Amino acid sequence: MKILCISDTTDTLIYSSVAPELYKDVDFVISAGDLPLRYYDYIQTMLRKDVYYVYGNHNLEDFSRMMRGEHGSDVISDFSRTGRVDSMPQFGGFFMDGKCIYDKTHGLIIMGLGGSMLYNYGDSQYTERQMQRRINKLVPRLIFNKRKYGRALDILITHAPPRGMGDGEDLCHKGFECFLSFMEKYKPKYLLHGHVHLDDINAPRISEFMDTKVINIYKNYILEDDTLGRRK
Repeated sequence: MKILCISDTTDTLIYSSVAPELYKDVDFVISAGDLPLRYYDYIQTMLRKDVYYVYGNHNLEDFSRMMRGEHGSDVISDFSRTGRVDSMPQFGGFFMDGKCIYDKTHGLIIMGLGGSMLYNYGDSQYTERQMQRRINKLVPRLIFNKRKYGRALDILITHAPPRGMGDGEDLCHKGFECFLSFMEKYKPKYLLHGHVHLDDINAPRISEFMDTKVINIYKNYILEDDTLGRRK
């Protein structure tokens, strides 16, 4: 399986005319947030690939402008309060924030937890306790997955990293400790995040925590794994 992973900044290579040929063997696309919704529309149109995405902590204004004509500002208020928008129309992708799904096409269990650590009371920001509550709401689904598919989860998409794994010391870029206990208990094969910009192309992207490989997918990263979706 081959997955195009994107986050935080658009890539001129993806916008180029060679993109359909370059990424023709990609199975689908994952975004860890802070990208314009029109970028997902473009990718799905040009590459003809499904896009699974969560929100970061900077692009909710883009979402608000697109929604205001049909639903008004109540949609953003609802997302800020609950961390999810059940009535949201699709803009070139599948909104995964606060959700856990089984993708029948690829045989994968995917879960999304967007947003960053609370640092200035903006949209899509959470305390440790709030993020843990978001996880708790999905526990019944994770238990169901374990019983039915033999595993709770394959891929966890987050915007912020786990605490101490490529995060920053400033509050905005501090990672979540609850992601560590989540990985320990539910053992996703991958945790894919963004938020921390890798301006140095040689900076390390990948680290491991128990059974989980943690990858910073800033800008553009290709994940290849032929065992995904077949674990027991």
